This record gives sequence, structure tokens and C-alpha cells, in this order.
Amino acid sequence: MFESLSEKLDSIFKKLKGRGLLKEEDVDVALKEIRLALLEADVNFKVVKDFIQHVRDRAVGKEVLESLSPGQQVIKIVHEELCGLLGSVNTRIQLSPNPPTVVMMVGLQGSGKTTTSAKLARFFKKEGRRPMLVAADLQRPAAIDQLVTLGKQIDIPVFHSKEKKDPVALCEDALKQAKLDGRDILILDTAGRLHIDEELMGQLKQIKTKVAPKEVLLVADAMTGQDAVNMSKSFNEQIGIDGIILTKMDGDARGGAALSIRNVTGKPLKFIGIGEKIDMLEPFYPDRIASRILGMGDVLTLIEQAQKSFDIKESEKLQKSIMEDTFSFEDLRDQLKKIRGMGSLESIMSMIPGMGKAMKDVKVDDKEFVRIEAIINSMTPKERRNHNIINGSRRKRIAMGSGTSVTDINRLVKQYLEMKKMMKMFKGGMGKKGFKLPKFGF
Repeated sequence: MFESLSEKLDSIFKKLKGRGLLKEEDVDVALKEIRLALLEADVNFKVVKDFIQHVRDRAVGKEVLESLSPGQQVIKIVHEELCGLLGSVNTRIQLSPNPPTVVMMVGLQGSGKTTTSAKLARFFKKEGRRPMLVAADLQRPAAIDQLVTLGKQIDIPVFHSKEKKDPVALCEDALKQAKLDGRDILILDTAGRLHIDEELMGQLKQIKTKVAPKEVLLVADAMTGQDAVNMSKSFNEQIGIDGIILTKMDGDARGGAALSIRNVTGKPLKFIGIGEKIDMLEPFYPDRIASRILGMGDVLTLIEQAQKSFDIKESEKLQKSIMEDTFSFEDLRDQLKKIRGMGSLESIMSMIPGMGKAMKDVKVDDKEFVRIEAIINSMTPKERRNHNIINGSRRKRIAMGSGTSVTDINRLVKQYLEMKKMMKMFKGGMGKKGFKLPKFGF
């Protein structure tokens, strides 16, 4: 996300921070470069113009230019203005006082609307809600099957009918059923088209009139840049939307849509899709995204992801195994699984302040975790619990079973022993020289 823009801004800010004093001309030169970087990131030209003007109005004041660190002050202003551009605060989906809350998902075909509907339902389920999905896209036959499959995957019911030809009647029936079943969230996956047309808009208007959704959410593909912004504006003008979900943000290195959409439509970004997996949907926090763009990391999101992956009982169990020196290959495998559950290593590192820049030229391969897991899975339960019995013949068998080599097995055992040694030092207090975390990899 925002990789190319982040790199350019980082280069601009390095020059600013390198100067002891700043003149108005220095700020203008930096702003000219920022303007170019934003335009190259496919941010709407009017949005860029207004943004640069706001930053300049604040950055050329006496309190900035005559401060002890004017370069840092300018960066602070850019960060605050970026937050404003993105919407300032996280805007949650409004829940109805009389359940169920109806959420109507709209968007063009190919934007990821059906998958996002399932992701949103899973998000609500994790919050303790009782969602139901509605397969109201009767234009694309595969959409019903896709949503039913996703519903089974996340254990959420999907209201559907292959016989019904009227999506409006289907949505009305779904609302009645949701009330009977005590469902408090109803998510309508409506039809999309390859382009905006009168028939599509007419159908969506009818559904909106008959079912009266609490929220209409537009699903847009971030990788289409300004096309996504223009499409959002058109949907808002024709049927009225309450918020936007940008999908495929993980594949959008520029970020023009995210930086333009709020300003152009006047509607908030509520969620972003950061990957294909069903759990890869994040609430949109403007301040956190602004920090990521400026290379400041996103520690709060990292903590939240860690809390989802690691529960208190498992953490206590791990602590006990460390204190009692019983940390086994099974424990190692469980911990690696949880780290992988937080997302790719690259995305995790991008949230740690300064780590993204430090790891810029380092190739982070998530497949190494898969390989380590395969090796541990090829061990017998006794071998996982007691590494001392893993002799030469056992290592050959484990290598064959995991599709690796004996050298790989030797390396993993060595790294595991280093980790155990480190844990002993941690338990008894660090030595004078401290310790280094072993590097896993082949």
C-alpha cells in the first residue's frame, strides 16, 4: 500500500530535515515535489491543489520557519493534512435501533463485492453479531454459488433462491426471514455490471425504496484509481451511498483512490480490503493510514492483529513452557501459525515504525514459514516433544516427508536450540552480552 508515494515523500522529507533553517523558498520547493508525487500517485488534481494550498498556508508561518526543527514541523503539518484528506476519524457502520440493520452492498462487477460482503459478515460475527447474507445478485449465476460457498466457510447463513427472478422481492423475503431467525445484521449482495447503466441503477433504487437499508456501501476497486473515484461519485449522485469500501488495497502501490475519494464524494471510507483471504478486511483509520504513507508505521493495527491471533490462555501456556523449559517443536509450530495469521511478514513489518525502510531491499519470503511447518508436521509426536531423539535416520525420514533436505532439518534443529537457549537467558535474566533472536530461513 502506497509504496511508491511513501518512497517519494520520504526522499523529500529527508532534504527538509537535513536543513537547520528553512526559508519560504525551501518550503515551496518541497511542496512542488510533494505536488508532483501526489499527481504521480493518481490523486485527483483538484484534491492535490487544495491539499498543497492548505499545507503551504500553515507551513510558511513564523512559528514553523523559526522553530528549532522546522523540517519536522512541516512533516507534522503534512501528516495532519493527510489525516484530514482521508477523513480525520474512523467512521463505523451505523446500527439500527430496531434490528436487523440492513446493509446494502453496491458496486460494479469485478470490484470484489461478493467476497467483501462475506468478509463484512465475518467482521460482524467476530464482534458478537448474528449476520445473514443475501444473494441478491441474480444477474450473475455464479454469484449465488460463490456467496453460498463463502457463507459455509465462515458459518453464516445465506438467503438465496435460484427460482426467483426479482431481486427486490428476494430482499423483502430475506428481511422477513432475518426477523424470524433473530438476525441482527442483514447484508445484501446486489447485482453489479461492467459499467453503470439505467437498468442497474433502477433495480438498486427499487431495493433501497422497498427494504430501506440503514447503510448503502459502495465497493470499489482501489487499483482502478480515478475510475473508482468517478464511479463512486456517480453512484452517490444516482442512488445515494453512506460509505465506501476500497478493495485490493494491498495491490495498489500508488493510493490515488484512497486519497481522493472522500474529498470528491463527501462520503467516508469505512473499510479497506488488504488481501484475498476472508479475514483480510480492516476498518479504515485515517490517522493510521497517514502514518503508513509517511513511513511512521502503524503500531495500533499491529497490536489489534496480534490480539486477534493470540489469546490470553495460549499466551499463559507459552509463558509456562518457557519458564519450565518445555518449549517444544509443537509450541514453535503453533506460534508460527499465529504469526502467519496476522498477515504477510511484509505487511507486519510495514506497520513497525522504521522497519519498512530498513527492510526495503530485504526479500521477505513467507514460504519459509510453510517449509518450517512442513518439517515439524513430518516429525512424530515424540520427536516434536523431544528433539534429542532426532538422530540421523530420523532426519532423513523427516526430510523425505517434508520435501526438504537433511541440511534443512539440521538448520531448523540448530535454530530451535538457539531459541531455547535464548529463552533460558530470558528466564534467568540477560547476560552481559545480551542475546540475538535466531533468524529462521533456508
